[in-house]
Amino acid sequence: MSTGWRDKVIVRQGDLTEAATDAIVNAANNDLQLGGGVAGAIRRKGGPAIQEECDRIGPVPLGEAAITTAGNLRARYVIHAASMRLGGRTTEENLRASTRNSLLRAKENKLRSIAFPAVGTGIAGFPMNRCAEVMLEEVRDHLSGTTSLERVEFVLFDAPALETFNRTLAAFS
Repeated sequence: MSTGWRDKVIVRQGDLTEAATDAIVNAANNDLQLGGGVAGAIRRKGGPAIQEECDRIGPVPLGEAAITTAGNLRARYVIHAASMRLGGRTTEENLRASTRNSLLRAKENKLRSIAFPAVGTGIAGFPMNRCAEVMLEEVRDHLSGTTSLERVEFVLFDAPALETFNRTLAAFS
């Protein structure tokens, strides 16, 4: 029997900036300033075009998501999930909304694949276990509806994050 939405979800360890997907998701602040962590890696590897486009778009409301080109990255787009203020912390409400809005941007742009990091678990201090639960709930809900997405990847930085996301995904019925 098919598990439905879970058939479209891939959890792996790796470098998000190397993901071969239509879009990668940036764990963003609402000013869309590409600082450290995931955003810094995107800025370094993607080149200045991404920040220049962010400067034209931002700031955006907390919980929103904005889409830009991906500069020199393998992906075609970067979706910036604004889960925190610059220098601030990620809340569950903003993580949930920014994940949902990232998926909506992908659907609006008819994207077939997207790759997420564990949004908010770095400098923004959100707990990894709860991050996995919230993000996977939003992905489940999105994939259970009408969408262009055929593949949702979670590209995680280290083995503990990978284990957490795999364990959480396995626990969904």
